[in-house]
Amino acid sequence: MTWLVWLALAVIIAAVAAVTGMQPTGARPVASTRLMGIARLVLVALIIIFVYFAWRARTGG
Repeated sequence: MTWLVWLALAVIIAAVAAVTGMQPTGARPVASTRLMGIARLVLVALIIIFVYFAWRARTGG
């Protein structure tokens, strides 16, 4: 596997951890803070943008 595949895997794992609110034992809770809400909103916006670009590239537009 290339470095790009490893990078993509790391990004996917980090995104899943961020969206689900996973945290280590004893850490301060951040899952229900306003900053985490904005981060989730930005993540969803980026996903929508990338899906749009992939769709445009696939359809040849």
